[in-house]
Amino acid sequence: MKRTLLISMVLVLLVVPLFAQGAKEDQGPITLKYWTHEDPNRTRIEERYIQEFEAANPNIKIERTTQASSKIIELVQTAFAANAGPDIFNLSIEDEYQYIANHRVAPINPQIVGYKDLAALKDAYMEGILDPVTVDGKVYGLPLELTNWTIFINKKVFRSAGLDPEKDYPKTWEEMADVSEKLVIREGDILTRRGFDFRYPYYLVSMLPMVEQLGGQLISDDGKTAIVGEEAWLKFLTYMQQWGPSGRNLGSPTYTNARKLFNMDNNDIAMATTGLYQIDRIRADNQAFYDSKEWMIVPYPVFENAKKDVASCYYGHYLMVNAQSSKATQDAAWKFIAYMLTHAEEYLEEVGLIQPTKELLSSTTYKNIPYSDVFTNDFARGHIVYYGAASAEFQTLIRSAVESVMLSGETPEKALAVLKRGAQELLDEQL
Repeated sequence: MKRTLLISMVLVLLVVPLFAQGAKEDQGPITLKYWTHEDPNRTRIEERYIQEFEAANPNIKIERTTQASSKIIELVQTAFAANAGPDIFNLSIEDEYQYIANHRVAPINPQIVGYKDLAALKDAYMEGILDPVTVDGKVYGLPLELTNWTIFINKKVFRSAGLDPEKDYPKTWEEMADVSEKLVIREGDILTRRGFDFRYPYYLVSMLPMVEQLGGQLISDDGKTAIVGEEAWLKFLTYMQQWGPSGRNLGSPTYTNARKLFNMDNNDIAMATTGLYQIDRIRADNQAFYDSKEWMIVPYPVFENAKKDVASCYYGHYLMVNAQSSKATQDAAWKFIAYMLTHAEEYLEEVGLIQPTKELLSSTTYKNIPYSDVFTNDFARGHIVYYGAASAEFQTLIRSAVESVMLSGETPEKALAVLKRGAQELLDEQL
């Protein structure tokens, strides 16, 4: 199987030795390099946290660097492959777990982050939230956010097509296609208004659950077989083929991400799949649209006759610390992370990010967020996104299969055969 650049980078991570044992202790002031994804609302409050933290800790300076969420994945991989990774970083767990698996990040000292011991730390969070970052009894990250995706709807666009958003919103994927057909506007074959479109870069989060609804799995329960339930996978790929330009022409990976268009209220998208954070982004980008209440949020659809009621996966962006940094730098990094995470309610109110502590999720602040009940109910229907040392590579294989049927004229049967072969080869390498 041909190796992509991404796979090559992961292999580098596997063979590059860990230098934490030989790292020199910092002399004098410590400078922490903190890399994270772009979010203007979060930048505003985190820059203030940095100022406050530096004032209270004059020997520590923090350099915060942001990149687009898709770009930072590559940048962090490249930096770690060159033994020049940031002291602090966060990615979605399916992209981040490889750094734990390959011993590139440092475990938490619970006392430094304000807890008596690991038991007290785990007890502060929702059940299972720290499981993805716990290996051999050590915890390697703290969640900056826990995110699941639901469906955001522009009510005005629905009404412009003669639909009642409160009654006609899609509950199934079959309805999603039919409703979208009524909402789209085309100039020739070009869509100038879409009813809905998918979050194409995030196949494990948003599309694997569609397969699971039909009874399929990425990996068998015994961990030995990839692409389980071929009938489910074939139905999913056929659905995506029909969604694309050569089918019903309802959307495509070639169009601008629907989430990025939604806030502008420009009559070019009716529905987008995104997280609770989108509410604050609507307010920041378009106060008039936010105040109009011409938007609503509904649960993640399921297929008709689904075998399982599965919502979108939820994923955590975990703050982690570079194991190659000196011990003094690691301690300073965890101290700063702990300070940021003491502002859970402000992250929720100002950015729409859920830090999944028991305290926050039982607070009136969370319960008063518009449509928070939709997200809570979909959390109960969902599960953590698939993560592992090769999760990013599995996502690339699924992406290739989906895009081949949507854009390259490949048959679902051929795409499934290629996907299954590649996924099994990848899985066998991990065993």
